[in-house]
Amino acid sequence: MTHNEAHEIVLVSSQADDFVELAATHGGTLYLDDRPQAAGLPFRALLRLPAHAEEAISTRDTGVYRAICRTIKPGPVSDMAVFPMLRRSSLTHDAADTHWRDVHAPLALVHHAAMSQYLQLSITETLSGVPYDGIALCGFRSLDDLKNHFYSGEDSVQIIADDVRKFADTRRSPRRLITRIVASPQ
Repeated sequence: MTHNEAHEIVLVSSQADDFVELAATHGGTLYLDDRPQAAGLPFRALLRLPAHAEEAISTRDTGVYRAICRTIKPGPVSDMAVFPMLRRSSLTHDAADTHWRDVHAPLALVHHAAMSQYLQLSITETLSGVPYDGIALCGFRSLDDLKNHFYSGEDSVQIIADDVRKFADTRRSPRRLITRIVASPQ
């Protein structure tokens, strides 16, 4: 499986006010979970910026990461499921990341057939914030597809869950966000 990879800066925060301006100024993409029931979310906003924008970033109250974005499946998207991931403690970052890329990604493409876009943000360095190993961005053409067609079938739920437990610590990894894109480069 061939992946398109790009280096970038990823920021996460519970506040998105500063992110809108940063996205516009630096050509970034902002994902926002604006559901009213946001209690328990690890963050509400995720901002992806080109790697050259790092000097403009302040780390106060914000998780800041250097990452490699792997485009597993390009395509149109209106709504995203965002999954922050912490690896199993028995694995190194590289071992968990390799499994995520080489084993989980192909499974995800089969068992999330309605997914129109799939990006893996592999964290290479935590500058501030929770030391995530990666963040999955699973895009769908509609909120209905995301909510009602996330899995291809009943067996897909168990297959994906079993595989995720092989590389991710499912108890420590935060719950998913459901986001919409509020800013994106033209």
